[in-house]
Amino acid sequence: MTHDKRSRNEDEYFAREEAERLRKLRERDTAVRLAAERTSHHMRCPKCGGVLRTELFHGVQADRCPDCHGFWLDSGELELLMKDEEPGLLRRVMRDMLGSVRKLKAGS
Repeated sequence: MTHDKRSRNEDEYFAREEAERLRKLRERDTAVRLAAERTSHHMRCPKCGGVLRTELFHGVQADRCPDCHGFWLDSGELELLMKDEEPGLLRRVMRDMLGSVRKLKAGS
């Protein structure tokens, strides 16, 4: 084997090693970026980005935005409101939510 062929094989080996190292770094950086992005949205209003506050309405927690006055329910909370065990619960909760927004707006 000549010196040129050996040098070319070494160059190819190191190029493959470098490409693999860069691929792993990109994957790690992507995972870190996605995790940071996911946590940056936690308890943030999907409409305006305000910080959500949790309020309890008849045993169901709703996240309320003090900025745009939006209400957000987590998975399963709407089902709790819709149970037939307590007729009219959804209406009462919605009325209480509206009252909460009116108080907030009056205080602004």
